[in-house]
Amino acid sequence: MKGKRVVITGASRGIGRETAKAIGKMGADLVLVVRDEGRGKQTAEEVRAEGGGGEVEVVVGDLSSLADVHQVADTIVKKHDRIDVLLNNAGAIIMDRTITKDGYEATFATNHLAYHLLTKRLLDTLKKAPEPRVVNVSSEFHRRGTIKFDDLMGERNWSALRAYAASKLANILFTTELARRLEGTNVTTNSLHPGAIGSNFGVSNGGVVGFLWKLAGPFLMNEKDGAKTSIYLATDPNVKVTGKYFEKCKERKPSREARNTDIAKKLWDVSEDLISKVG
Repeated sequence: MKGKRVVITGASRGIGRETAKAIGKMGADLVLVVRDEGRGKQTAEEVRAEGGGGEVEVVVGDLSSLADVHQVADTIVKKHDRIDVLLNNAGAIIMDRTITKDGYEATFATNHLAYHLLTKRLLDTLKKAPEPRVVNVSSEFHRRGTIKFDDLMGERNWSALRAYAASKLANILFTTELARRLEGTNVTTNSLHPGAIGSNFGVSNGGVVGFLWKLAGPFLMNEKDGAKTSIYLATDPNVKVTGKYFEKCKERKPSREARNTDIAKKLWDVSEDLISKVG
């Protein structure tokens, strides 16, 4: 990975941090997109300590805010003329229905709209690389999700897990439609399930989900193992496919709704409309 530049969102904790450390050790130049600057700098130091020798920089932004997504993209494209890999990793399970300052439900905004907008903003810079990749972290929990176009913001029927499942389904649908739109270009894009990870991702939410996450802890994989599929899709030269879904570094068929190209196209159009309403 020497000489390649990799942008990783949500890079200051969990599998994002482990992914950054592993790819940094391969010699890549890294752009770590984080919400907490202190944790981001700590991760950057850990990456440098691995000895890969590449550049490591930290860009701060709250990806639930579309203005911050624009700011993150502006910072990256002004400094770099080429990106080899964009790894959309940042995500959250938000236990209380929250509306962002843009007026959107926070889980949908953070887990899906941020992927869509950041990728769109960085796409021209990605196309300048020889073999650019967009990697989107989804989840097997997408199988419990559905896209309700008449209630995307959960105003009528919302639960934390239902919103999370829908957002992870949206990640796969976004990947499918992005791959279709990029046919004939040099950009590939794939999504993945990292596995059930024994990290603070679920525990930190507290409540029932946090309690169950703690109980399940002994049976969950560690963060290093959880990062393996992200690392594989971002770095392995043998990955030539696009628009696919992976688990344990192998292709896997996602849910029926995730394979519905009409839903993927409609979600793309709706997402474009939502992000266009925010400057």
